Amino acid sequence: MKLDDIATLYVGNLKDMLDAERQLTGALPRLAKKAGNAELRAAFEEHLEVTESHLEQVEDLLEAATGSTRAKNCKGMEGLIAEGREILDSDGDADVIDAGLIVAAQKVEHYEIAAYGSLRALARMMGDENAADRFGAILDDERAADEKLSEIATAMVNVEAAASGRS
Repeated sequence: MKLDDIATLYVGNLKDMLDAERQLTGALPRLAKKAGNAELRAAFEEHLEVTESHLEQVEDLLEAATGSTRAKNCKGMEGLIAEGREILDSDGDADVIDAGLIVAAQKVEHYEIAAYGSLRALARMMGDENAADRFGAILDDERAADEKLSEIATAMVNVEAAASGRS
């Protein structure tokens, strides 16, 4: 890809995030199914609904920018999901596996926070305040999901996982 202007950079990142959200909609149900902690399972199920909304918004923004919803392979998300799959395929203590699922999910959230923050900044640079506002709302959702995972980890899952290792 030849990067001669900010719009090209913006569109490339939009295409990347479209694929990232598509990958996530496939991965989140598997995380929810593997989660032993009911609150963690519910958080994954809730975030799937939010992710589906983000997917639709990114499709809309990409179509508005290019007239197409053709994505490009998001290698970053692919790698994060592959790491998460290692936890999904693990045997062992259910509490420790739940802690691992949270680690994997928070890596994804942090990736999305970085990506959507960058997209918001690019949209602003191009004078597209509507897109910038939409990315800001998505960013708020991703930060809230990350915070919820942190709360579940520190209040329950990590405590239980640490206790499991002592028995």
